[in-house]
Amino acid sequence: MALSFTCYASFNPQLRGTDRPITQSNKKCLEKVKNVVRANGVCLNTTSPHESLQKGSWVKLICGASFEDVVDIRNLSLVYTLAGVDCIDCAADGSVVNAVNEGIEAARAILPIRRPWIMISVNDHEDLHFRKAQFDPDDCPLDCSRPCENVCPANAISLSDKLGAQRGVLTERCYGCGRCFPVCPYDKIMEITYIRDAAATAELLKRSDVDAVEIHTSGRHISFFKELWDGLGDSVSCLKLVAVSLPDIGDKTISVMNMMYSAMEANMSFFNLWQLDGRPMSGDIGRGATREAIAFAVRVAAAKDKPQGFLQLAGGTNAHTVDGLRKHRLFQTTTTSTKSENKNLRSTSPSSTALIGGVAYGGYARKIVGRILNSMQALHGHAFIEDHPEHLVMALTEALALVGPIKCYPSS
Repeated sequence: MALSFTCYASFNPQLRGTDRPITQSNKKCLEKVKNVVRANGVCLNTTSPHESLQKGSWVKLICGASFEDVVDIRNLSLVYTLAGVDCIDCAADGSVVNAVNEGIEAARAILPIRRPWIMISVNDHEDLHFRKAQFDPDDCPLDCSRPCENVCPANAISLSDKLGAQRGVLTERCYGCGRCFPVCPYDKIMEITYIRDAAATAELLKRSDVDAVEIHTSGRHISFFKELWDGLGDSVSCLKLVAVSLPDIGDKTISVMNMMYSAMEANMSFFNLWQLDGRPMSGDIGRGATREAIAFAVRVAAAKDKPQGFLQLAGGTNAHTVDGLRKHRLFQTTTTSTKSENKNLRSTSPSSTALIGGVAYGGYARKIVGRILNSMQALHGHAFIEDHPEHLVMALTEALALVGPIKCYPSS
């Protein structure tokens, strides 16, 4: 059953602000962070997010449409802002947006680099990205081997018996990957799905610190998409980008994309993007996970009758995705089109644009940096990563290894 509701994440008031005093030792350590950023040429990246899409060098960090751990989101946003991403995609919740903004501004306080766009994600109907796992930990048999706890990539399940420890699903950390459902030997785990409220989303889009929205759709019921689009009303008029995330639905994919484009076209004062969701929430599994995203991109890029808009990969994207795009000659390969991507402009003059605008990284991006965040939290509790620059350097190195090949930094 799908529920319609608005989530409210909380932020520890002790962790707010970017103007805390920095110790002398931390200042020295932060110089190492600055040197890593400078050495990779991130500071030289003055390309706007729109220009990145045109060049095929766009990189988006997906925090997760259901991931609401604001401390992790703040730190992830800081790290990937320093790595030079073009966009940070997060849950449609005011507290989560605040956390992203705080991470961005904390990064820019270290070095005045370009600010990424902030995108919020909504859904028009039931969707894998908008669900949570739920179970009663007191109902678990004592002899259970706890496979759910071991398989969860978000560390969102805890069955600890420590005094004061939260047991069961840590709701703010669960992002709906579903890997715990089939492994429970007693079939105790339930799936709770929800739909973001269109009216609440419309109000959030009017904030000056929200630049874009992404609509997740199955593509199988165009009426749901139109209903959500109408519900957002004129709130989209102030946005820089509207993205539509859809799975591969075979021969119907292009015709459905055209129908959705027709629904949006009348009040299109923004850039539009199609997120090709090959294998949702699987990038952290391994090399094979990216194949479906690549195959989806190959088919859509070759379609002659696809609607206007940039194409971007997601779902199964990881460190092997760029190699896959190169293999199929889709990495930063340009095409000449008579359709302009300029806002409020329908030019008939040819323009050169990349076939694939870029790549969004979700589970894999969070995993490689999350290992370091977990290590830091084990030592220091919930903390700002810039207060522990040795961890920030490690996290930034991981992020740059992922972002660098697409951004074509000198060190990559």
